[in-house]
Amino acid sequence: MTAPSRVLAPQNATRFRPPRFGLGGSRLGAADGAVATATIEAAYTAGIRFFDTSPAYDDYERRLGTALAAHPRSGFLLSTGVGLDGVRESVAGSLERLGVTSLDLVFVQVADDRPIDGAYGVLTELRERGVIGAIGVAGREWQHLDPLVRDLELDAVLLAGQYSLLDRSGAPLLDRCQARGVAAIVSGVLTQEILLTDRSRQTTDPLTIRARRMSAVCEPYGVSLPQAALAFPGRHPAVTSVLIGAASPAEIRADAALVRQPVPEPFWRDPELARLLGD
Repeated sequence: MTAPSRVLAPQNATRFRPPRFGLGGSRLGAADGAVATATIEAAYTAGIRFFDTSPAYDDYERRLGTALAAHPRSGFLLSTGVGLDGVRESVAGSLERLGVTSLDLVFVQVADDRPIDGAYGVLTELRERGVIGAIGVAGREWQHLDPLVRDLELDAVLLAGQYSLLDRSGAPLLDRCQARGVAAIVSGVLTQEILLTDRSRQTTDPLTIRARRMSAVCEPYGVSLPQAALAFPGRHPAVTSVLIGAASPAEIRADAALVRQPVPEPFWRDPELARLLGD
C-alpha cells in the first residue's frame, strides 16, 4: 500500500452513525422479484431504515429503488459497494438503478492487500461533490481492512463475519475503528449454528456444540440465541450497526421483533457465557 496523502490524528468520536440495524441484500439478490420487494417493504414497515445493496446482487438495486420510492428519501440510508476499477461508472450505475441522486455510503470491496488508493481518490472526490455522503471499506478478513482504517480518512467499515457470539477474531479491527472514530458495521451474525440448536441431533462440530451450550445459558433469562446474537455486536463501542440478511417478509419481521426485545444485562454477566465467549 502506498503512503497516505496526509497524516490523520486519532479521533474518539464516531463521525458517521448509520442506524442500529439494516437489511442486507445478499440473500435477496437472486430472490423472486415480488418476494424481494415484499421483504423490503416488510423491513421498512418494521422500522428498518438502513438498506445495503451491491451491483453484484443481480437486479436487486433496481428492485430496492422501486420499493423505497414511495418513502421519503431523507428517511432512510442507502449503501452500496464498488470494486477497485470503474468506480465512477459503478456509482453512476447504482444511482440510475436505485433511482436516486445521491448515496449515503459507498463501500470499496476489499478481498486482499492490494492498495485501494485509486478507488478511494474517486470516492473522496464524489464525497466532496455531495454525490455520496460517506466512504467505507468492506470485506471478510479483518486483517485486510485494518491498515485502511489506520491510514485513510474512512467513515465506516463493514466486516462480514468475524465478530459474533461464535467468532470474535475481528475485535482488533473494531478497536482500531473506535480509536479512529470510524463506524463499524457487522453482518453474518445469524449463522447456521446460531439458528439450528436442536440438542437432540448428534454433532461433533465445535461451533455447533458451543452454540448449543450458549442456547442453554440463554434459557433462564428468557432469551433466544438469535436474539442474543443480534444484540451482541452492539456491545462493542465501535459497532453502530448490524446488517440482517433475510429472504422473505416473514423472516425480516421475525428478526425485527427480536431486535425490539431487550436482552437482560445479567445475561451478559453470566459466568458460563463469559467462559463460552472466551473472556
